[in-house]
Amino acid sequence: MARAGYGSRVEGLHAVAAAAATGRVEVLHVESGRMDKPDVSSLAERVRSGGGKVRAVDDVRRLSETTAPQGVVAECAVIAPVTLEEVAATSQPAAVMVLDRVLDPHNLGAIVRSSVAAGVSGFVIGSRRAAPLGATAFKTAAGALEPAKVAMVGSIAEAVARLGRLGLWTVGLAADGERPLFGLDLLTEPVALVVGGEGAGLSRLVRDRLDLTVSIPMPGPVESLNVSVAAALASFEIPRQRFYQ
Repeated sequence: MARAGYGSRVEGLHAVAAAAATGRVEVLHVESGRMDKPDVSSLAERVRSGGGKVRAVDDVRRLSETTAPQGVVAECAVIAPVTLEEVAATSQPAAVMVLDRVLDPHNLGAIVRSSVAAGVSGFVIGSRRAAPLGATAFKTAAGALEPAKVAMVGSIAEAVARLGRLGLWTVGLAADGERPLFGLDLLTEPVALVVGGEGAGLSRLVRDRLDLTVSIPMPGPVESLNVSVAAALASFEIPRQRFYQ
């Protein structure tokens, strides 16, 4: 039976170093030609000191899921998902990012990386019709998935409704949003930002359960932004409203 959780395979120096810092790395595969490099040798020593094993291989790409593992692939103890209640309590006031059908693991990792940098620590991701929390997402997140609290849910629409009942304002990003994102003072209160998937945007069921939709003003000749860019702008508007007014 598969172990419950995510993050069993981590690749890339930054992502593996972050996993090693938590003691999750059980086996580290390292290309023998890179073993003498300071960053790789120190990573190997950290894994050994944490009780993990280090194995030298000729070409780590034979074991990797990503195209550029930077000479290291780690087999790790999984990270257990948390509940929606725990996500809603990750900070005071809460700041949660909800991903509605984001299918590209690069976008998933980029969203988590920028959101964590902005102070968002709770995430809600669908267990179906969603990018996997695998090696690609971890590498793109460059360590940000380690401290993040992630709830895996069967229905994003129901999760949005439950977050509302837990006292969070639910705010979705949409090109035709009711209000502009920038200057939204509602972000000073407990809030869950909801971003839709590539191309399709927010699903109808999710949108029907939101308190509000907001748009990102774009005065230039561009109609839309990549979902990870839009999520980054929305994430950083939270601390701007809370701490820099």
